[in-house]
Amino acid sequence: MKKVAVALSGGVDSSVSALLLKEKGYDVIGITLKMSSISCDTDIQVCCSPQDVKDAKKVASFLGIQHYVLDWEELFQKKVIEYFVKEYKKGKTPNPCCVCNREVKTGLLAQYVREVLDVDYLATGHYLGIDKIENHKVIKRGKDAQKDQSYFMALLEKDVLDYLIFPLSDKTKDEVRDTANRYSLPVASKSESYEICFTAGKTPAEYLENMGYIKAEKGNILLTDGTVVGKHKGLIRYTIGQRKGLGVAWKEPLYVIDKDVESNVLIAGTKEELLTEFVETEDLNLFVPEDMLKDLDISVQGRYRQKPVRIKKIEKLNDGYRFYFEKPQQKFAPGQVLALYSGDKLLGGGVIR
Repeated sequence: MKKVAVALSGGVDSSVSALLLKEKGYDVIGITLKMSSISCDTDIQVCCSPQDVKDAKKVASFLGIQHYVLDWEELFQKKVIEYFVKEYKKGKTPNPCCVCNREVKTGLLAQYVREVLDVDYLATGHYLGIDKIENHKVIKRGKDAQKDQSYFMALLEKDVLDYLIFPLSDKTKDEVRDTANRYSLPVASKSESYEICFTAGKTPAEYLENMGYIKAEKGNILLTDGTVVGKHKGLIRYTIGQRKGLGVAWKEPLYVIDKDVESNVLIAGTKEELLTEFVETEDLNLFVPEDMLKDLDISVQGRYRQKPVRIKKIEKLNDGYRFYFEKPQQKFAPGQVLALYSGDKLLGGGVIR
């Protein structure tokens, strides 16, 4: 009997995952990570809260499986929160969820449970699956297009894929909720989490200021020709491509084109000025050999929910990679993750610069 550890977050998805694996005959244990002592407002549902640990315990007891709680708060602070703060200080818009999946919740956890708890696999409640291109394992999009979470796995190390199971790969959210209700799971009616888990319902800017990590200072908003057109409220409140919230009255709509952190200046411009022919990444994490890319029809996705954009060429630079679009696109936000797809198969990704 194969032994599998389920990353039991206290939510519906991971709970149903544990249930399905138990029904299939796996020897299932539950693993919950305690990564924050911060509680959030009662009307805001985020993941990884103290209440989630309690909910996970209830589910494990209901299913009759062993349950472990790992206090990884210090690790989470170092690997995710410090990264988040550092990138915002550089004027970027980081994606902490992608980094967390690589460094903590999925990648590192898979290694930990295998080495310390002697299990065969780690299972999570993500809506995605495992597939192959030739003999190389890759991640594939989940059946439920509205819930597909493959984007957040673009930075996972390739070797980890051999030890991951995604029980919800062929499920829709409605099917998962129906299963939870049918079996009367303790969290069957629990609402979903949407926010960044450690900000406790605050916006990134609010969190960074309230925690004393960054002091948002006002500065000038300039057009690309240097004309001053207004004042910004702190660079951490803006991201590349943003239109709403600039507070500038102009003859045509303005978008955030760039941020100059040293001068504390926000650069604004027209939609046409936002267009670019390529996007670059600092590095590239791949599930397939790099030379396979030239034979695949590749699209890139620069943020969660973005429609994939087809590319015509990949150029390897001395310090990164450049991806040329088939048609000019609006600039992608530096710090976000660029995920590479071939059809519905995720090939990997890198951090946008």
